[in-house]
Amino acid sequence: MAIGAVLAVFVAVFLVALTGGAGYPIAGLSDPGVVTRYGITVVRVVAQGSAVICVGGLLLAAFLVAPQRTGILGANGYAAVSAARNAAWVWFVASVASMYFTAAEAAGWPVTEVMVPQTTVELLSAIEQPKAWLITAAVAFVVAVGCHFVLTWGWTATLFLVAVLGQVPVAVTGHSASGGSHDVATNSLLFHLVAATLWVGGLIAVVALGYREGNDLLLAVRRFSRLALVCWLTMGVSGVINALVRMSAADLLRSGYGLLVLAKVVALALLGLFGHQQRARTIRALSDRRDRMPLIRLAAVEVLIMSVTIGLAAALARTPPPATGAAEPSTMQVLIGYDLDGPPTLLRLLFAWRFDLVYGTAAIVLAGLYVAGVRRLRRRGDTWPPGRTTAWLCGCAVLLLATSSGIGRYAPAMFSVHMGTHMLLAMVTPALLVLGGPVTLALRSLPTAGGDNPPGPREWLVAFVHSPVSKTLAHPLVALVLFVGSVYVLYFSGLYGAALNYHWAHLAMNAHFLLVGYLFYWPVIGVDPAPRPIPPLARVGLVFASLPFHAFFAVALIGMKTVIGATFFRSLQLPWVSDPLADQRLGGSIAWASGELPVLIVLIACLVQWARSDQREARRRDRREEATGDADLTAYNAMLQQMANGQASPDSSAPPVRGSGST
Repeated sequence: MAIGAVLAVFVAVFLVALTGGAGYPIAGLSDPGVVTRYGITVVRVVAQGSAVICVGGLLLAAFLVAPQRTGILGANGYAAVSAARNAAWVWFVASVASMYFTAAEAAGWPVTEVMVPQTTVELLSAIEQPKAWLITAAVAFVVAVGCHFVLTWGWTATLFLVAVLGQVPVAVTGHSASGGSHDVATNSLLFHLVAATLWVGGLIAVVALGYREGNDLLLAVRRFSRLALVCWLTMGVSGVINALVRMSAADLLRSGYGLLVLAKVVALALLGLFGHQQRARTIRALSDRRDRMPLIRLAAVEVLIMSVTIGLAAALARTPPPATGAAEPSTMQVLIGYDLDGPPTLLRLLFAWRFDLVYGTAAIVLAGLYVAGVRRLRRRGDTWPPGRTTAWLCGCAVLLLATSSGIGRYAPAMFSVHMGTHMLLAMVTPALLVLGGPVTLALRSLPTAGGDNPPGPREWLVAFVHSPVSKTLAHPLVALVLFVGSVYVLYFSGLYGAALNYHWAHLAMNAHFLLVGYLFYWPVIGVDPAPRPIPPLARVGLVFASLPFHAFFAVALIGMKTVIGATFFRSLQLPWVSDPLADQRLGGSIAWASGELPVLIVLIACLVQWARSDQREARRRDRREEATGDADLTAYNAMLQQMANGQASPDSSAPPVRGSGST
C-alpha cells in the first residue's frame, strides 16, 4: 500500500508540472512559492489516499466480512478497523496541512506566513475551501477517535457513514462549485467521489484481507464485486457529465485538462475490465479451494493502477479547465448555476425541466427498486397490495416533480416557489412514501441469511430499524419537534439566508425536509411497524397537534416586514420579482394553503387504518370463538345466570368476555 501511495504522489506532481497546473495563476495574487505550489498537491494526495483507505477499512469491517453472532466484530473486522484508525489519523494531519496550503495558495503567500493563528482565522473566514478542509479534518478526527473504541457492527457502520460524509466538504467547494452549471457539476462530482472512494478503498481492504488467514475472503470478494460494478458505472457516467460541464468535446485533445480527462477515462475503463476478470477468477479459485496468493498479488497490481488514477484525479483538481471562449457567466448563472427564461408561469413550472442528478436519480432508483421487490414477491407466488405500490410510485413522482421540473428549477431563485418545493418534500412526498411500506416490502423480498450464514442486507435493515438512533428519531414527540420546530429554526434564525449562496446547502435542506417528514409520518400513518407504535387515536392527535405550529409559521411569514435572504434575492435582479417581500408573503400563503392537503391525506389514512385494525381484531376474535366453540362466552353466560338465581359465581374474579348473544 505504501508503494501505491508514493506512486500516486509522484504521478500527481509530475502531471501537475507537465500541464502547468503548478503555475495555475490566480488573478491579482503573487506567486506563493514552489513549496506551496507543489506541496499542496502532495498533501492533498496524502489526504485523499488516507481517506480512501479509512473508508475501505470501515466498509470491510461493517459489510464485507461477518461479525460474530453477538454483533461483536470478528478478528478480520477488528483488524480492518485498526487499519482505518491509522489511516484516519493520517487523513486528519494531511487535512490540516491541506487547510494551510490551500489558504496560502488562495492568498498568494508562502505557507509559513499563513500559520500565524490570527492570519489563519482571517483566511478561514474569507475563503471557503480552507474552511472545507478544516471541516474534513474534524470529521477525520472523530473517525480516528471512534475507531479506538468501536467493537460492534452497529457503531462500525455508523463510523463508515461519517467517513463517507467526510468526503463531501472539499468536493462542494472546488472547481465544480463555481461558475455556470455548478449545480450539475457539483452533483456529478459527489456521485463520482463517493463511488471512487468506495471502489478504491474497498479494493485495498479486500487485497489486505487476502494476506490474512481466515475464511472471510470469499464472502468479501463476492460482496465487493457487486459493489464495484455499481461504483464503476457511477464513476463513468458522473465523470463524463462533470467533464462536459467544464469543457467541450473538442477540448479533449487540445488542452492539458482534456488530456488528463482522457487518461482518467482510459484508466477507469482498464480498471473496470481488469477488475471484473480478476474478481471472477478469484471467486472461482476460492470456491475450488485453490491457492489464492497468485490472485492476491495480481489484485495488488490493480491497486497500483488505481493509485495512478488517484494521481490523475489530484492533477485534475490542480489544473485549470480550458477557456471555452464563451461569454462570462451571468450573475444568475454564478449564483444558481443557470439562467431563467422568464416568470414562473404554469407551463414553465410543469415543463421547464432541469434534471436534478441527486434527487431525480434517487426518485428513479427508489421506484425501480420497489418495483423489483414487488416483482420478486409475485414470482414467488406472494401478493402485495396495489395501493401500496401506487402510493410509493406517486411519492417518487412527487419527489421528481419537486426537484427536477420547473418547480425545482425556480426554487433557488424565488422564495415563493421554494416554499412550494418545501411543502411537497416535507408533507406530500413522505406521506406517500410511508404508505408504500418499503421496509415491509424489503423484509419480505430480501433473502434471510439463516443458520450460520453471515448477516446480509435483510439483517442490516432490521438492525438499522431497531437501532437506538432510529428509536430515538422516530419517537412521536421527537419527530413532532423536528417536523415543526426545525422550520422555525431554518427560516427565522438566518440559516436559510446564509444557505442561499451554496448549492450543497440546497441539497442538505431538501434532504432535511424529506427526512423529518418521513420520521413524522412513519408512526402516524406508516405501513411499516414503527419502533415506538402509538394507538390510532394518538396518531390523529399528533396530526392535530402539528397544525397550530404550521399555521403560526405561515402567518409569521405573511406578517414579516423584512426579507429573508434579502441580499441574495436582490442580487439576482429578477425583473418579474420587483418586490421580494411580496414574493415572501406569497410563500407564506402557499405554506398556509398547502398544509390542508397533507392533513386530509393523513386523516383519511388514519381512519382507514383504524377501521381495518378493528376489522382484523374482529376476525381474530371470530376465529378464536370458532376454534373454542364459544366456550368462554358460554361460561360467562352461565355465570350471569347463576348470579341471577342468587347463587355465588364459581369464579367471581373472571373478567367479562366480549361477544354477541343472549344472556
